[in-house]
Amino acid sequence: MSKSIISKRLRLSTLAVALGACLAGTAMAQSNSTGSIAGVTDAGATVTIENPATGFRREITASADGSYRLGALPTGTYKVTTQGQTHEVNVTIGGTAQATDVAGVTVKGDGSINAIDVYSVESTTILTAEQVARIPVGRNITNVALLAPGTVRGDAAFGNLASFGGSSVAENAYFVNGFNITNSFRNLNFGQVPYEAIAEQQIKTGGYGAEFGRSTGGVINLVTRRGSNEFHAGGNLFITPSSLTGRNPNVYSAGGIDVQPDPTVLRQPTLLADNSRNRPGTQTTASVWASGALIRDRLFAYALLQYGRTTGTETYGGVASSNNNSADARTPNWLLKMDWNISDSHLLELTGFSDTNKTESDVFTTQPDTLGIGRGARLGTIYNDVGGKVFSLKYTGYLSDNFTLSALVGNGESRRSNFGITANGIRQEYLGNVGGPIGGCPVITDIRTGAALGNAIPNCSFIGLLGSTRSKDERNQTRLDAEWQLGDHLLRFGYDADTFESFDAQSLEGGAAWQYENPLTAGPLAGMNRVRKRVFQTGAGVEVDSKAFYIEDKWQVTANFLAYVGLRWDSFENKNGDGQAFVKIDNQFGPRLGLSWDVNGDGRFKIFGNAGRYALPLTATVAVRGASKSLFSEEYYTYTGVDPTTGAPIGAVNVGNPNCGGCPTRYLNNEFGLAKDPRGIASENLEPMYQDEYILGFQTQITDHLSGGVRGIYRNLKRAIDDQCDVRPIFEYAMDHGLAFDPINPRFAFCHLYNPGSDGIFNVDVDNDGTFERIVIPAAVLGPKARRTYKAVEFFAEGQWQDFFFQGSYTWAKSSGNTEGGIKSDIGQQDTGTTQDFDYPELMIGADGDLPNDRRHTLKLYGNYEINPQWSIGASVLVQSGRPINCFGYLGGTNTSIYGNSYFSCDNLRTQSTADGDGDNGATVRGRGRSGRTPWSRSLDLNIAYRPAFAEGRLTFKADVFNLLNEHAVTSVSEFGENSAGESQFSTTYKAPTNFQAARSFRFMVQYDF
Repeated sequence: MSKSIISKRLRLSTLAVALGACLAGTAMAQSNSTGSIAGVTDAGATVTIENPATGFRREITASADGSYRLGALPTGTYKVTTQGQTHEVNVTIGGTAQATDVAGVTVKGDGSINAIDVYSVESTTILTAEQVARIPVGRNITNVALLAPGTVRGDAAFGNLASFGGSSVAENAYFVNGFNITNSFRNLNFGQVPYEAIAEQQIKTGGYGAEFGRSTGGVINLVTRRGSNEFHAGGNLFITPSSLTGRNPNVYSAGGIDVQPDPTVLRQPTLLADNSRNRPGTQTTASVWASGALIRDRLFAYALLQYGRTTGTETYGGVASSNNNSADARTPNWLLKMDWNISDSHLLELTGFSDTNKTESDVFTTQPDTLGIGRGARLGTIYNDVGGKVFSLKYTGYLSDNFTLSALVGNGESRRSNFGITANGIRQEYLGNVGGPIGGCPVITDIRTGAALGNAIPNCSFIGLLGSTRSKDERNQTRLDAEWQLGDHLLRFGYDADTFESFDAQSLEGGAAWQYENPLTAGPLAGMNRVRKRVFQTGAGVEVDSKAFYIEDKWQVTANFLAYVGLRWDSFENKNGDGQAFVKIDNQFGPRLGLSWDVNGDGRFKIFGNAGRYALPLTATVAVRGASKSLFSEEYYTYTGVDPTTGAPIGAVNVGNPNCGGCPTRYLNNEFGLAKDPRGIASENLEPMYQDEYILGFQTQITDHLSGGVRGIYRNLKRAIDDQCDVRPIFEYAMDHGLAFDPINPRFAFCHLYNPGSDGIFNVDVDNDGTFERIVIPAAVLGPKARRTYKAVEFFAEGQWQDFFFQGSYTWAKSSGNTEGGIKSDIGQQDTGTTQDFDYPELMIGADGDLPNDRRHTLKLYGNYEINPQWSIGASVLVQSGRPINCFGYLGGTNTSIYGNSYFSCDNLRTQSTADGDGDNGATVRGRGRSGRTPWSRSLDLNIAYRPAFAEGRLTFKADVFNLLNEHAVTSVSEFGENSAGESQFSTTYKAPTNFQAARSFRFMVQYDF
């Protein structure tokens, strides 16, 4: 770039950029943990960049055109000195701070508006810890991310995570100090960084550069606090008392909420769920921290200890539930951040933290009483121990004035331990050995005549499906990143290698599920006691290996126009429990393009846009059952007695299974407890899920205190991965080729991974001769192409005055298609990548429509007003339209009863139907999202903070109230309009609320800093 071009640009835009990021704003660079400083001076001039807090100091030489830039800088406040002039700039995560003077302009903290970043092409919001502390928001990174435009809260079944741009909540990526903390087992969790240690949070809602991948949703990027030459320490205490938390309404039949009996109505509403006795528990969290220099100007540390406790969480649930529970949780965590300035050109930083969460849940029998749902005897206690430790080490080298190199290595481990102990001391534990014995209390079901009248067989089961004490996830990551300034071009390129390993296991409690049935009335077993036994077990250590290269160029074409070009190359490999690859994908290219036009050249009006392709690998969970050893067996026995404690049969004798012609053991889904051949799991032409995105918008500075803008977003899911389980095309292949069809064999996989809408090329042993047949099934036979589009228009504004700031956005959005993504909010299915969608073509009849994360209208406002140096108040407002409602039911026809009432078909005029697959119910197709919507939700949150003058700003008292008006908007309902027999549920459970917005709650804080 010529000196005249860059000088003109910087002079005209400095007023708009030199104030730094004082509110949520957009960032320039795509770096995931650092920022940059750039400016213009005389050609060949020496530029000194230093951080007084850490002693960091580096001298660089301006280029021939006078421009200079230093990247990969830790966030913080820097002084830039050149030609006898010094400027103070603030470097934020991913941002580029300008350090060029403007004649006649004095930059100061006068409450002017946040900068319009004319160098940015992406959609990014940055919030610092100081900003977040001033507004009422839940103390976790998801709640902070939900402040950004284009984000909505996902279904409660997945932990109320954030959905970005219509994607499922299983499509996001999470980073801390450059290390990937996403839990890729299901992509539904991430490392929980102790909240007090977070310095900045960057929320990328779209248009992010080639450095970022493995996400088709959004990116949440964190930077932790760090030490400096000044010693700082402090502590705080947060309390959210259960006694001040509101209660959600009780739920009655036909969607009723807190209804009162009406003596004039013949049929009174039936209580379905009693929420009056539920308690969220009292949450208490205490933190202490300290930071400072171990060696002045060279070695720094920040350390935090945090202990949280939640006591008295009471959950009673529905009337139909046999159990309810009382839970306590403990979160003893820590974080350590160390920074070593080896020299002015070489930095080393270490990050370590823990995110342990230990929960004990006492389980009781449910006994309805005069007040609703009561509590009976304690059955046992469930113990869950999740979380672990994360460590990362990062090196940054400023190898020349225009070339910077960084390297990172890291390891993260997270446990998912689960076991139980019965009230009489029996330990319920599964180690994950498929086919091995499991002690404890088996699951008991009694369907004999008279069992419902109180004669059911007693037992000690209370968990159902056990996890394992050995379950855990581990990530090892290595990455290299380089930045090279070449005149008008800023080149960035890098390599990322990521290995994610999981051990996961599940088993029926006690090793089996026994179902006691009525004796047969005819045949040789007539009159004899009969019981069915089912065994289900999984257990495997699986792996996902991902590698990527990227390169990107930010080209300053003219003084007012910046072009961005990037390319990402990904490869993915999924391995089963035997270490064998069953999915291997290479050469997934993701081009990224962007532009930023400073229309008037003064940094006050910007037009920006981008286009990009984003890919998502298959999660690790798919391999545990779908590609590794698993057992699902069924046997029938006669018995002579019943164990009075466990309920298991005594004197059991196998009498053959009537469902397989009297064979001793029937294996369901061909799960024989044997290793699966990796060649028979996925289609040979399987490709990764990917999505194309397009954004175009503008942003303008209206006054010195107010700016706003509009952007349009279009996302189109071009390809998805799911499984299909329809054996009919394979049967037809066998008939056409004169082969005997014998699907009951270990080499015949009932379900195969494929790309819906593409041909399936499957290796299947059709005739059980030990040899795979290569079968090509046309896409038209397998079912429709996966479709999901997101269209949105976002209006956003922010304002900053001396004592007041606010940010707001309104989003109109439409998310539609026939698949939500890797998960299924409709029924709360967490099998990421293998939901029941596309299993059979009939499941997709009527599947096109508005998707679960479609919220047509969303209004967000938040801000803070400083009344005086001692008092301030903050507020946050959310107004949002409801989610679409489906009507699932029974579908008549052949081979459909296996999925019961899972079809987009229900008819409230039908009262019953046969459930043998030949019923005529289902003539009425009720398409996706065409059964109404949940109501609008509104939430007003407030806080007030007091800093007594005598404490000189070191002592803070704060109170937050969430959902001040105690609104109880329904956020999800039962979407089953028919049961599995086709009987209408319209007058009973259909549209009964299953979740509400969080009731009113209060949070109190006291904090002291010194």
